[in-house]
Amino acid sequence: MSTEHSSLITAPPGGVWTDDVGVITGALELRTTCADDGEVQVSVRYEEADEWYTVRGGKAELHDPADAEVLHSVLAAVLDRPEG
Repeated sequence: MSTEHSSLITAPPGGVWTDDVGVITGALELRTTCADDGEVQVSVRYEEADEWYTVRGGKAELHDPADAEVLHSVLAAVLDRPEG
């Protein structure tokens, strides 16, 4: 069973780079999904939109899937910078 964490963020100046559509900006939702084997995928979407985009470099493997919540918290703190 995978775990999922999400947070509402405001993209930093310059936006968030995605593999799918390039840079996206503004009010976003950040999602971190971790499979039981530790495979993590980080994605974003415009707040309340349907389509998710993979964050550039947003695929990795955790040694311990229990670390997914901490990873998500760190990513949210880094990416939620509306003032820069």
